[in-house]
Amino acid sequence: MPAPPNDTAPPALWPVVALVCTGAFVGQVDATIVQLALPTLGRVFDAPLQHISWVALAYLLAFVSFLPIFGRLCEMLGRKALYLVGYGIFVVASALCGFAASLEQLLIFRFLQGVGGALLGANSISILVATVASAQRGRALGFFAAAQAVGMSAGPVLGGLILEGLGWRWVFWVTVPFGLLAMLAGWLVLPKVPRSPKALRFDWGGMVLIGPALILIVSTLNHVSSWGLLSAPTLGSLAAAAVLLWLLRRRERSFASPLINPQLYRTPGFRSGALASVLSYALLYAVFFLMSFALEHGYGESPAQAGLRLALVPVALGLTATFSSDLKRLLGARHIGVVGMLLCVASVLLLMRTLGLSANHHLYDTVAFVGVGLGLGLFIAPNSNATLAAVPAELSGAVGSQLNLMRVLGTSLGVAAGATMLSARLAADTGVAHGWMSASSDSLLAAVRQSLPVLLAIAVAAAFAARATAAHAERRES
Repeated sequence: MPAPPNDTAPPALWPVVALVCTGAFVGQVDATIVQLALPTLGRVFDAPLQHISWVALAYLLAFVSFLPIFGRLCEMLGRKALYLVGYGIFVVASALCGFAASLEQLLIFRFLQGVGGALLGANSISILVATVASAQRGRALGFFAAAQAVGMSAGPVLGGLILEGLGWRWVFWVTVPFGLLAMLAGWLVLPKVPRSPKALRFDWGGMVLIGPALILIVSTLNHVSSWGLLSAPTLGSLAAAAVLLWLLRRRERSFASPLINPQLYRTPGFRSGALASVLSYALLYAVFFLMSFALEHGYGESPAQAGLRLALVPVALGLTATFSSDLKRLLGARHIGVVGMLLCVASVLLLMRTLGLSANHHLYDTVAFVGVGLGLGLFIAPNSNATLAAVPAELSGAVGSQLNLMRVLGTSLGVAAGATMLSARLAADTGVAHGWMSASSDSLLAAVRQSLPVLLAIAVAAAFAARATAAHAERRES
């Protein structure tokens, strides 16, 4: 007699889910906690904006450059060992960041931390999918998304308290005990996920090309205010990046097992969805970057106060995202992304009218932060779902990893754009772009306020991209 169907995953699987969710939580805590710490680190190391922004960018660029490489290696070599190695690298690099004696050392250790983060990111979703039964997979992925949202929300609050009570080194040391416990738990509970049954060749050419191309693009955007838009370094870097991307495209089209599937990028719905994803995360982290300096250096708030206020953005985002599928049915797939970005536009316009200009800035800032979070909560998950629906079924497996890549690339571009705009405005208004700490609070608030129009442009472009993605998805489903 056949056994009755069992819709409940065996209890032994949920420790695996808890472990992977811990990694997601730690990764998001690290991303947001460092954003809040940038003004403090700038004062500690007496660094200009473009240099101190590399504390965030070094990690992000290592992550985005190595993610597709490690994704393929994990398919070829197995996931458990490399996942534990990723935790080990992340823990060691986090400890070294706390011991850094100079900005140069900190940047090297942050890059190493990003390498560990890429190993974790390349494995997390795949381990969940391979371990959890299909009947419980949606629930497990929901826990994973919740862990990311909680980590993103906790980062600013935790960072503010740590900076105020323990000092900047503990911003990096706080993740060490979590990582050590996760390594021990992973050794005990992680199953051995089998290697890919297909005989895959490693794409050495793609590995050599993808990292330098991304680093050149983000570096140029981060330094364009000091180099000049039409300067030789700017034009030369962009030209070199274009050549590398062209070579990467040719390589991936001719290679049997490419790191990045070129067929995916020939799909119009994926291209617009990926662009929308990049722009949404660029908007989120540009807000974090600019408002960290506005709150701490402009308004003179303590790191704890600034962290509590900035946490409103991810909290609102996480709460809204849980209802976004219901709201999509109410508003329509083509309109929900536009509505989300209109909320972001209204919130940025409110900041442009009040930042440094109103005595009631606490109220207006709070409304704006909540508005940005609500808008992005309405935008991100529906856009991801529309992107999945807009691609052929045979390519759906590659979409998740590529959207993860777009998320981190968008974060990098947001930080770089925020640093460039703030530096350019300070240089134009006060001549102190390289000595931002000597700028008055009024000057810095004015520079942040004048940097905000770039966020409007990002939001408008994201709305158009998301609407196009939804239209492609509807045509494919009809």
